[in-house]
Amino acid sequence: MPEIGVDLHLWEEVEAAIEMTMDERDVVRAAGGVVYRHTDDGDVEIALIHRPAYDDWSLPKGKLKPGERLEQAALREVEEETGLKCMIARSLGIIEYVDRRGREKVVWYWLMRSIGGAFIPTEEVDHMKWLKFEDAAHKLSYDHDQELLRRADLVT
Repeated sequence: MPEIGVDLHLWEEVEAAIEMTMDERDVVRAAGGVVYRHTDDGDVEIALIHRPAYDDWSLPKGKLKPGERLEQAALREVEEETGLKCMIARSLGIIEYVDRRGREKVVWYWLMRSIGGAFIPTEEVDHMKWLKFEDAAHKLSYDHDQELLRRADLVT
């Protein structure tokens, strides 16, 4: 049962996600984030990554390691792909889809605020851009990533 003051809906989402990471289905399990920052003029910017292997613009995410908690995986993967240290603001739920290899994939996403760090290009991620919310929505390559921006609801 959730602690006093914990949103019951959020508690149920977290419990469902934990069950999903423990079931026996042959599913790729991953976690990631919608990473944002506030500019000096008060705008919100979103961090997008470019993956040369897919030539796409997406949100940072990656596979869970055995025994790793969802939020730990999300923070680790975001830092590995963007170089950014982040704080989790809230859950954005899951996105389910079939990946390019035909595997079912379940990704748990968190809204995260950047608190520092610097991008360094790698073989896996060669570019990172900070874009205003609307520009980020148009730049993303996948509908499911655009859905996550809508869930983040960061437009002021």
